Amino acid sequence: MSKTKKFLLEEKDIPTAWYNIQADMKTKPEPFLSPKTRQPLKPEDLYPIFNQACANQELNQTDEWIPIPDEVREQYKKWRCTPLVRAYALEKALDTPAHIYFKNESVSPVGSHKLNSALAQAWYCKHEGVTNITTETGAGQWGTALAYACRQFGIELAVYMVKISYEQKPYRRSMMQTYGAQVTPSPSMSTRAGKDILTADPNCLGSLGVAISEAIELAITTPNCKYCLGSVLNHVALHQTVIGLEAEKQMAMAGEYPDKVIACFGGGSNFSGIAFPFMRHNILEGKTTEFIAAEPEACPKLTRGKFEYDYGDESGYTPLLPMYTIGHDFQPAGIHAGGLRYHGAGVIISQLLKDGYLHGVDIHQTDSFKAGLLFARTEGIIPAPESCHAIAATIQEAEKCKIEGKSKVLLFNLSGHGLIDMAAYDRYLDGDIQDYSPSDEEIEKNLEKVAPLNK
Repeated sequence: MSKTKKFLLEEKDIPTAWYNIQADMKTKPEPFLSPKTRQPLKPEDLYPIFNQACANQELNQTDEWIPIPDEVREQYKKWRCTPLVRAYALEKALDTPAHIYFKNESVSPVGSHKLNSALAQAWYCKHEGVTNITTETGAGQWGTALAYACRQFGIELAVYMVKISYEQKPYRRSMMQTYGAQVTPSPSMSTRAGKDILTADPNCLGSLGVAISEAIELAITTPNCKYCLGSVLNHVALHQTVIGLEAEKQMAMAGEYPDKVIACFGGGSNFSGIAFPFMRHNILEGKTTEFIAAEPEACPKLTRGKFEYDYGDESGYTPLLPMYTIGHDFQPAGIHAGGLRYHGAGVIISQLLKDGYLHGVDIHQTDSFKAGLLFARTEGIIPAPESCHAIAATIQEAEKCKIEGKSKVLLFNLSGHGLIDMAAYDRYLDGDIQDYSPSDEEIEKNLEKVAPLNK
C-alpha cells in the first residue's frame, strides 16, 4: 500500500440512497408502544409530533434503501464526500502494528456529522409546509446543524439547550443564534415540563431528556410546528448512513477492510452512520467485523443499563421505546461531552446490542481528553469532547494490537472538531477535569421507576 494518507471520493460518489438496516435485521426491533393503550404505534400516530416522511421512515422495516431527495443531496455537495484518513502519525506515536483510519466528519459547515440528518429533516418539514421547528441539543452540535439547515430552507427554529452545556459552551449558543435560531437554556420556565422540574430542583443542570420534553411540548402547542431530533430515533440513524456508505468505497481505495469499527455513543447517530453499512455484511455475508460503541462512564447505558420499555424524555411525552436505559429521569454528571449525556440507546442499536452485533465500552472523561490531546498533537485536528471517546477506544484497541503483536485495521468516526470546546481543553490542561461514575445503587434507583412501565 502506498503512503497516501487521505482517500477522497468525488461529488458523484455521494450516496443516492440511505441504508435502512431494519430491513436486513434477523430480529426486528420491538415496536414503539402508546403509553396509554400499550398498543404498537403506526406511522400516523407520530404525525402530530414529526413530519410525515420521517415518521414513515421511523417504522419502515421493509425497504433496504431509502432515496435521498435531490435537494438534500445538492446540499450535501457543499462538503461531501468527507475524507477518509490513515492516521500514520498516531500509529507511530503509539508504536502499534494496527492500521488506524478515521472518517473526518468535522469538515462539514457546522463542524460535525449532525448536518447529514438536519438537512434531511428540515427539507421534509419544508416540503410538508411546516413553518416552525423545535428541538433540543446537548453540546450544541445538533442545534447548530439544525439551525443552519432551517436557514437554508426558510424555517424558524427554537432550541432548548441543556443548561450545563449552555453555560459551558457559549460559542455553540452563538453559532445557533448566528444562523437565526432562538436558544433557551433547559430546564426553563417557558414550558410546563420545565417549570415542574425547576420547582422540584431549582438547581437542575438539565439533561437531554428534560430538553426533549420541553421541545416536544412547544411543538405540540404551536401551530404548524414539528419537532426534530438529532439522535436515538431510527430515521436519524438512517440519514447518517451516508458516512459508512462513503467509507466502504474509501476503504476499498485503501485496499483494506476494517476489523473493528468504533464511534462515540450518546444516542447512536454517528455510531449508526459509520457502523450500519459495514454491519450489513456481518448480517448478510457472515463477516466478523467488531463494532465498538464508546460511551462516557458517567452515562453507561450500554454496559450497565437494562433493556426495557422507557420514555425517550423525562416528562413522558414520547412513546415507550424498547431500549437499553438507565432511566428516563437519570441526571448525568456535567461532563464536557454534552452530546453523550443521554439516558438511553436508540431502538435499533438496542436490538443489535441484545443480539450481539456490537458492544459498548465506558471511557473515563480524563482518558478521553488525554486521547484527544494525543490525536491533536499527532494528526493536527482538535477533536470534539464526544469524538475523544472514540479516539480513546481506538487507542485501547491499538495498544492491544501492540501487546498481541497483531496488525488489525481500525476505523473510527471523527464525528466533529473541538474548536468551540477549547474551554474544556483549558480545564483539562489545568488539571481541573474530573471522572464521574454513577453507583450501582443510583442506577438501580432510576431503573426502579422504569419497571412499572413494563408491567
